[in-house]
Amino acid sequence: MAENKVDLRLLREVADLEGTPKGAYNIRKNGKLLSRSSNENIEIVTKEDKPGIDIHIKPGTKRQSVHIPVIISETGLDDLVYNDFFIGEDCDVVIVAGCGIHNAGSETSKHDGVHTFYIGARSKVQYVEKHYGEGEGTGERVMNPQTVVYLEKDASLQMDTAQLRGVDSTKRYTKVVVKEGAEAVLTERLLTHGKQKATSEMDVILAGKDATGRVISRSVAQDTSEQVFYPRMIGDAAGFGHVQCDSILMGEAKIQSIPAITANHPDAQLIHEAAIGRIAGDQILKLMTLGLTEEEAEEEILNGFLR
Repeated sequence: MAENKVDLRLLREVADLEGTPKGAYNIRKNGKLLSRSSNENIEIVTKEDKPGIDIHIKPGTKRQSVHIPVIISETGLDDLVYNDFFIGEDCDVVIVAGCGIHNAGSETSKHDGVHTFYIGARSKVQYVEKHYGEGEGTGERVMNPQTVVYLEKDASLQMDTAQLRGVDSTKRYTKVVVKEGAEAVLTERLLTHGKQKATSEMDVILAGKDATGRVISRSVAQDTSEQVFYPRMIGDAAGFGHVQCDSILMGEAKIQSIPAITANHPDAQLIHEAAIGRIAGDQILKLMTLGLTEEEAEEEILNGFLR
């Protein structure tokens, strides 16, 4: 499957893989297919009109997984991929994506992933996406993910995205359309350091009666890094939406959190919360009394906050 230690480390970081995945999978390396496996319930096929794949999951598929990680180890590569997921009714599946970039050169390595999900009625999907960057080169590591989800009646989505160190620049966009009785819970975890920059935009549209949408954003900005968040909850029907953004500032970093709620129906119930601040000094002191150094105490607090 993987060819060397760099590949193995990247796959472990972005997809928790230690070997060949169980279930269906598609592994992309440096803009090309590295390895793939389908099964009787999950079919993965190459697109004919543009780079990327179509993933078809049969109705009634339960307790199965799909891994579609991307790894890049070539400096100067500009990779763009379109992945479409067609998930039938009454499914219960886990989808693991993510991108890892190892840049040992002087040119920018970049990955743009455009994912579109069509989730059938009463289906349950857990979607996990991790981004990771490393490498001793001076070239930047850039990732710009775009995710669009259409949830049919009574379907549910648990989406967990994480970017913890190593990515110099990212522009993230997520759009979820939640139809009648469906639920979407989006959890985003982000850490930037050095001179890194991150922008995240979200549109959650409550499009059907009794639709539910929740956005949970947790971020840490260190050194002189900059972050901007635009989470937007839009109530087009009688439903419930909640946006919660919590951020920790360290060093000379900057964070803008701009949540917005829009009610286009009299029975749309929408709430937003946002908080930005530094680590409380008493938290650090408490951990230091247990034998940790100040740096270890900060790391422990951050790990708990971003978990």
